[in-house]
Amino acid sequence: MKTDKDAPHILIVDDDHDIRGMLAQFLQGHGLTTSMAANGTEMFAVLGKTAVDLILLDIMMPGDDGLTLCRRVQQDSTTPIILLTAVDSETDRIIGLEIGADDYITKPFNPRELLARIRALLRRAARAGGMAAKKSPVYRFAGWSININRRTLTSPDQTLVVLTSAEFDLLAVFTENAQKVLNRDQLLEALHGRAPHTFDRSMDVQISRLRRKIEEDPQNPVLIKTIRNEGYFFTPDVTNAGEGT
Repeated sequence: MKTDKDAPHILIVDDDHDIRGMLAQFLQGHGLTTSMAANGTEMFAVLGKTAVDLILLDIMMPGDDGLTLCRRVQQDSTTPIILLTAVDSETDRIIGLEIGADDYITKPFNPRELLARIRALLRRAARAGGMAAKKSPVYRFAGWSININRRTLTSPDQTLVVLTSAEFDLLAVFTENAQKVLNRDQLLEALHGRAPHTFDRSMDVQISRLRRKIEEDPQNPVLIKTIRNEGYFFTPDVTNAGEGT
């Protein structure tokens, strides 16, 4: 483990000793601190004593697999998670995004691409932290209220709606670009700093997940419309209700 206290801390969870070691060495060589875990028990032991900034989580592991562990982490944490998946496991990737993973990368992968994905998520988290350090806007739309500072969403009946980190950031992008068509490339660039791969369904999954949180009928959405062959359109008027504290 690298001990630079100022470096972002990445937790690598993979049952393959060689992969853990290779990733740790590569990431440390690019200025990141790393911890390693071979399974869920070791992962939660690290999380119980050390703050981490991002988790690299392999899906295919004995015992509790990565999807199960991802779900458990998301129950009480907003730590970004990148899933490490097999090339032919599209279903697993979709399920992972459904339960709150922020991104995924397929094996075998180029370590430099993984590093780019990590840095994009860390930048997003840093921007969120910067917003929290100062007064930020509260947006209102269709009776809903999203507080960018507190990272909270309140429904029209004043119920606090729990969003994952990825869901919140996606909704924030929509509220800041209301009544504009945003295609998948623009959304992925805004959220992850990358363009989609061919047949990349991650954004579609995230849109579907957000719709289930804010639409009265997610199968017939009225707030986030799909514009065929163009992208997505956030329909409501959005007002800035002032600064959040």
